[in-house]
Amino acid sequence: MQEYRPSVLLRNGHINTIYTSLFRNEPEVKFERKRISTYDEDFLDLDLITQNSKKVVILCHGLEGSSGSKYISGTSHLLSENGYDICAMNYRYCSGEINRTPQLYHSGYTPDLHCVIESIESDYEEIYLVGFSLGGNLILKYLGEKLFARTSKLKQAVAISAPVDLKSSSMQMLKFENKLYTNRFLKTLNQKVKEKHKQYPELFDLKYIPKVKTVYDFDDYYTGPLNGFKDADDYYAQCSSRQFLPRIEIPTMLLNSKDDPFLGIDCYPSKEEVKNDLMNLKYSKYGGHVGFYQKGSSCWDEEKVLEFFSK
Repeated sequence: MQEYRPSVLLRNGHINTIYTSLFRNEPEVKFERKRISTYDEDFLDLDLITQNSKKVVILCHGLEGSSGSKYISGTSHLLSENGYDICAMNYRYCSGEINRTPQLYHSGYTPDLHCVIESIESDYEEIYLVGFSLGGNLILKYLGEKLFARTSKLKQAVAISAPVDLKSSSMQMLKFENKLYTNRFLKTLNQKVKEKHKQYPELFDLKYIPKVKTVYDFDDYYTGPLNGFKDADDYYAQCSSRQFLPRIEIPTMLLNSKDDPFLGIDCYPSKEEVKNDLMNLKYSKYGGHVGFYQKGSSCWDEEKVLEFFSK
């Protein structure tokens, strides 16, 4: 696999992350929205590109992203142009409409991903998974935890900028230089808690909002307890995908950049630790977090997805 070689300016993880999110080429894609029901009578909105292909790629976005995220648009365009149908998943309360139940998404909530796979399985011969950031952890956990009877149609998967050790990533986000990203996440996360409080005031307690200064705080006060975990550390321990990598049974690539400002040192497991020949561990020197900017309609990581799936 050819190495990512950015310009000198983009050999800084923060610059690559921010520049890509702001200025990358964003191809126009035309999605058709489909709403499906979940096992607990909630809903998920899927954005589809269908062209009668027998192959479909399910795309899973990152924290507070959606099918409208630029990296989803870019990947959708590239893969659909190369013969794949696209199913861009929007997690609960990420499609622009508040969901019905108290359940919200998190890094390890795999039942919704399984629901999406089941909803499209009969239409395809081959299913592929691509996850970005939180979505990367999600798909890796799904593939390795074996909680569900998985279809043999699942062929390959790629996780990009994935925080496979959630505690390590959360501690990394505490650094001063990451405050810009933290504030951006907390702005929308806290607002969602306020809106869910209107639906379920007994569950979503607003008294913790003033105490939430970091992503760790949010997970400790809300994500963990609301999802049956003791606290943030318990949530991280149970949902980090790193522990599931040895059990993945389809060819899978983990593509993380060593200068990713979101990832701590434990988000780069070694081949000796993983002990799984089906896991392709690719740690590029540069790229930032879901960055990998290059001129043209596609970013470098998106081209690597196509290359991996074409093998």
